[in-house]
Amino acid sequence: MSIQEIGRGPSRATLSRVAEEASVSISTVSKVLNGRSGVSDATRARVEELLKDHRYNRRNSGQTVAPLVELVFQQIDGAWAVEIIQGVERVARENGMSVILTESGDRHSPAATWIDGVLQRRPAGVILILSDLSPSQKHQLRTRKIPFVLVDPTGDPAPDVPSIGSANWNGGYLATRHLVELGHRQIAMITGPEDIMCSTARLSGYRAALEGAGIPFRADYVTTGNFDYESGVARARELLELEDAPTAIFAGSDLQALGVYEAARSAGISIPDELSVVGYDDLKLASWAGPPLTTVRQPLTEMAEEATRLVLRLRTEEQVDNLRLDLATRLIVRGSTRPLS
Repeated sequence: MSIQEIGRGPSRATLSRVAEEASVSISTVSKVLNGRSGVSDATRARVEELLKDHRYNRRNSGQTVAPLVELVFQQIDGAWAVEIIQGVERVARENGMSVILTESGDRHSPAATWIDGVLQRRPAGVILILSDLSPSQKHQLRTRKIPFVLVDPTGDPAPDVPSIGSANWNGGYLATRHLVELGHRQIAMITGPEDIMCSTARLSGYRAALEGAGIPFRADYVTTGNFDYESGVARARELLELEDAPTAIFAGSDLQALGVYEAARSAGISIPDELSVVGYDDLKLASWAGPPLTTVRQPLTEMAEEATRLVLRLRTEEQVDNLRLDLATRLIVRGSTRPLS
C-alpha cells in the first residue's frame, strides 16, 4: 500500500487518528502496514495495537502471496537440520512451492529484524524450528494472514499457537528403562539446554524411569550440554572422572552420544563392555557409529512434513481443529548397550 492509496477512501481518517494517537507520522503508519524497516519495535507494536483497536481493514488484494514456505532455524547445523529440511521440502514440492531457509535469532525467537523481511517476502507460511515468536511478531504475522507453525517449540505454546512436537517424556523414559532392564543402576544423563521444553521433558522421563525402578536420583549424574558433539565430549569426561562413575549414559542427542564415545575412547573405556550409551534422534549417522548407537527415534522428517501440511492448511482453511500434534518416539536398540556384567 502506498501513501497515495492511504489518501483514498474512508480509511484516511482512521489512519490519521492512528498516527495522531501513536504520535507518529502517516508515513510511519504506512511503513508498519507494509512491513517495511525503519520503525522501532516499540513504535511498531503501538501502531499495530491502535490499528487493531480501530479495526482497520488492510487492503491486501494487490499484494501477492509468494509460493514459498519460509523455514526458520536458530542455527542451520548438521544432520539434524537436514532431516527437517528434507521433510519441509518434500511437502512444499508436492504443493508446487519452494522453500526459503532463514537463520535468525536465538532459541527464544527470531531476531527483531527478521519480521521486516518476512512481511516483505509474504510467504505462504512460516515454520520455526526450536524457537518461538514474540507477541509482536505473532500479531504482525496474523494481521497479514501469514500462518506459522512451531516445530519442537522451546516452551509450552499457547493453545492458539500451532505446533508440532514429539513425545519427549516418553523418549526419556524408554531410554532409561532400557538401561534399567539391562541391570544398570548407575545411569547418568547429559541433557540439552535447561530452558528448552524437550530437554526438561526428557529429563522428567529419565527421572520417572529411575523412580519406577527404585533407583535414587543423583544430581551429580545429570549434566547439561547443547545437543552438540563438543558438549557430549566435555560432559562425559566429567561424568567418567567421578569416583563412582556411571556404567551407562543417556545422551540428549545422537551428536552428544558420539561425544560420549570420544570421551570413553580417550579414557580407555570400552563401549558397550564397560559403558552403555543411548542417544536421541536416530540420525543416519547413529547406525554408522562403531558400535552402532542405541537411540530414541524422534521422527524429525515426519514432524517437518506435518508442520508443512498444517501451515498450508492454515493458509486456506478458516478453522483447523487440531493445532497441537505430538508424534510418537520409539527405542532403536543397536550395539552400544548391553547387560551389566
